[in-house]
Amino acid sequence: MVYHVIGIMSGSSLDGLDIAFVRLEEIRGTWSFEILQAECLPYSNQWVFALRHATDAPVQDFLKLHTSYGAYLGAEVNSFIERYQLHHQVQFIASHGHTVMHEPHAHCTFQIGDGASIAAITNLPVISDLRSLDVALGGQGAPIVSIGDKLLFSNYDYRLNIGGIANITVPYKGSLLAFDVCAANQILNTLANREGLEMDYNGSMAATGKLLVDVLDELNNQNYYKQSAPKSLSNQKALELVFPILLQSSYTTADMLHTAVQLIVSQIVIAAKRYPSVAESATMLVTGGGAYNTYLINKLSAELAAINITLIVPDEKTIKFKEALVMALFGTLRWREETNVLCNVTGSIRDSIGGALWMGHAFNG
Repeated sequence: MVYHVIGIMSGSSLDGLDIAFVRLEEIRGTWSFEILQAECLPYSNQWVFALRHATDAPVQDFLKLHTSYGAYLGAEVNSFIERYQLHHQVQFIASHGHTVMHEPHAHCTFQIGDGASIAAITNLPVISDLRSLDVALGGQGAPIVSIGDKLLFSNYDYRLNIGGIANITVPYKGSLLAFDVCAANQILNTLANREGLEMDYNGSMAATGKLLVDVLDELNNQNYYKQSAPKSLSNQKALELVFPILLQSSYTTADMLHTAVQLIVSQIVIAAKRYPSVAESATMLVTGGGAYNTYLINKLSAELAAINITLIVPDEKTIKFKEALVMALFGTLRWREETNVLCNVTGSIRDSIGGALWMGHAFNG
């Protein structure tokens, strides 16, 4: 079977809205993909502020934001379809939305971006609210990209995504385990913002700094890192692992960036060591915005090489749009009424078929 699907993803770093039109094909249980068209659409300052402070809003304003952001997503999908002349080619849309609250211990998670609004505006079927069922079943609801790692990227031993939060899929007892590792681009971008920069391009500022050994030791000593998987981080919890500890120091931004990079590298290496591959020489795929941070990637590559893991940086489309691609796959499995969330990854009581389906067209039988 062949599916043509739009996947939408908004990550914790708030660098923009990822939209990918992908071709997915399943033949006798084996899946393949092609990213046909894809864009990252930067958010306006107004959207960045609204999404970042969504949980501070009164209930009525929060619900209005939920629907208005859904309408925004629908309008952007329509514009995307128009730009690439995809009329009558898209079977359905899978939208992750933007995570504004994630507390799996309370069986609660919320990704803003009303699926009904997207469906109403695009007149296409929409699959949204991808995490809630797993969380209701006692799972972490994250990382849900592991189904894509299993079906689309099984030729790698480890699959790492360095976004606002770094998450990893690792080999475990003949199967997979996945979890959030640590805050990543969220830290680096926040520190770069102090110097009036959007980000630390290529890690050039971090490369000039020096390691703050005592600060790094305190950062590495957070309780979250000692917990066993499954585990996940909300945006707020991820930042709390670093701030205010890092900002309480009187060191330069360059030194703090240098130390933050080492924190990210150290925690990724620790994760790989904790879950070793049976392969004598293993591979780790790296995607997400952090794959463009030359300084970070070079340090990570060197430390992984010491434990016989080769870091693989793929083509640009896969780096940028892997998560949007996996959302499209996630939605396709929901469309087929097949498992798309793995309990051994999230810690829920069973596998599940996540996602709410909104039909964007009427049936005239």
